[in-house]
Amino acid sequence: MAFADVIVQESDLDIIIVDMHGQPGGHWNDAYPFVTLHQPSSFYGVSSLPLGNDGLAQQGFNEGLGELATGAEINAYFEQVMQTKMLPSGQVRYFPKCRYTGDGQFESMLTGQKYQVTADKRTVDTTSLNTAVPSTHTPSFTIAEGVRFMPLNDLTKVTSPPEGFVVVGGGKTGADACLWLLENGVDPGSISWIMPRDAWWLNRANVQPREEFFFATIGTQANQFEAAAKATSMDDLFDRLAACGMLQRLDPAVRPSMFHAAILSDKELAALQTINNVIRMGRVTELGLHEITLEKGSIPTSPEHLHVDCSASAILGPSMAEIKPIFQEGTILPQTIRSYQPAFSAAAIAHIEIAYDNDEIKNELCRVVPLPNHDRDWVPMTLVNMANAKRWSEEPELMQWQKDNRLNGFSALAASAEGDPEKMAVVQKMFANMMPAAVNLMKLMDSND
Repeated sequence: MAFADVIVQESDLDIIIVDMHGQPGGHWNDAYPFVTLHQPSSFYGVSSLPLGNDGLAQQGFNEGLGELATGAEINAYFEQVMQTKMLPSGQVRYFPKCRYTGDGQFESMLTGQKYQVTADKRTVDTTSLNTAVPSTHTPSFTIAEGVRFMPLNDLTKVTSPPEGFVVVGGGKTGADACLWLLENGVDPGSISWIMPRDAWWLNRANVQPREEFFFATIGTQANQFEAAAKATSMDDLFDRLAACGMLQRLDPAVRPSMFHAAILSDKELAALQTINNVIRMGRVTELGLHEITLEKGSIPTSPEHLHVDCSASAILGPSMAEIKPIFQEGTILPQTIRSYQPAFSAAAIAHIEIAYDNDEIKNELCRVVPLPNHDRDWVPMTLVNMANAKRWSEEPELMQWQKDNRLNGFSALAASAEGDPEKMAVVQKMFANMMPAAVNLMKLMDSND
């Protein structure tokens, strides 16, 4: 919808939106009841309509940081965008509960009616960034009959205390399950957390697009480039990124091997660290009534334990080898062109589609930033992100567009340093280390092959 919003706001083109869901919101329609954004509401959604009140959380694990919209708020927001922005424009026709079958054809999942469309400009194929959420994915392990097992979505339906909770999955969804249990009074000793891989996490205090967080946000970006410029090895790089506050981990004694760009606040991290029974034996292969079998061993369980599935992989992007150019003959494949920012990426791709005529130039401006999986994927992700930023700096109109766009919280924040010597020193440090960082990261990546 961030893509369609820019098309409507900046052109007179017509759009047909084919949606497998029954209402706007995409995967948010399938999310668990207590889901929230991982980063502030102030730069999520679509360009033309703010999400939330741009306030600070007053309580809870996110206290003092930019508010995080709930899943219900996000779904209501996207419905508002559709009903008050897109449909009244006369440029958008919306087909919910329909499945695209290829070659300009789609069909209703309710009536079976088939439609044939000829796109005068392009087909926008958003399936290159698939999502997997607990309520819709199939676990990769076998589950014995009688095992108490549920997706995270059903956790709020529990009506009697189990013997204990076994959370399966070490990513953000698993963390959300553990945090919800802790928030609702479950003793940390009653939680077993199966963590196939430890993760590096971003610190939410460092992704705040507000002036009072300038030194945390822009300062950490400057420290990140300095760390990248000075690192002598991959391990040294991550040690430096952790030391400067760019990355954090659950257990300082365990070196993470996963990076999904998920975000935790300091309070969330501290709460998760109260869970002592963290199982690091690889992935689950079988859930039995009395035993859980993993890749590297087994642990006991019981029919009275509740097993919570958090093993879905969230956004599933193409591998480095599978990445395709965004702008192709007759087709646009929206993908991330700014790390951590899918909504801004979609909006920027739409603007570039309208503002530029040549697909070669469009693809130069929109190199795909690969979604990270392993820890060392941080390096190519960062390199492509830096390359895009450098290329954009050669386009004054595009630089002004991103500065004015509400989904881009950080350019305006960096620009706010003008006239403040202390802030300017931070910005200058960031720019001074960018090129050395890029050169060193390429060297580290080559030496790691």
